[in-house]
Formats: sequence, structure tokens, C-alpha cells
Amino acid sequence: MSMTHDERRLVRHLATAVGVKLIVLTALWWLFVHDARVAVDAERAAAQLVVAPMSPPGGTR
Repeated sequence: MSMTHDERRLVRHLATAVGVKLIVLTALWWLFVHDARVAVDAERAAAQLVVAPMSPPGGTR
């Protein structure tokens, strides 16, 4: 089954749109995120993973 002219045109337009979006996202990442560094140590990571116990609804029993 071969694609019609309209289907080929749609595929070409979609591929172009995805390609342009990838280029824009890569440029934005390179400009704003590329050099960002976050210092993380074991204590900070553990503090983010620990969830405080929830109190039961209606107060404590």
C-alpha cells in the first residue's frame, strides 16, 4: 500500500515540525540549563525521600 500525495505531504510537514521543535528545545536547553549544577549530598536526598507519617482523619486516637 503506497501513500497518497497528501499523506506524504502530511508526513513531511510533521517531520519538519518535530525537527524544528527538537532544534528549539536543544537551543533552549543549551542556553539556560546546560551549565546548571545542583549539589546533592546523601543527607539531603534522604530528607526528600522520607515522608512524615500522616495523622488519622478526625484527630489523634
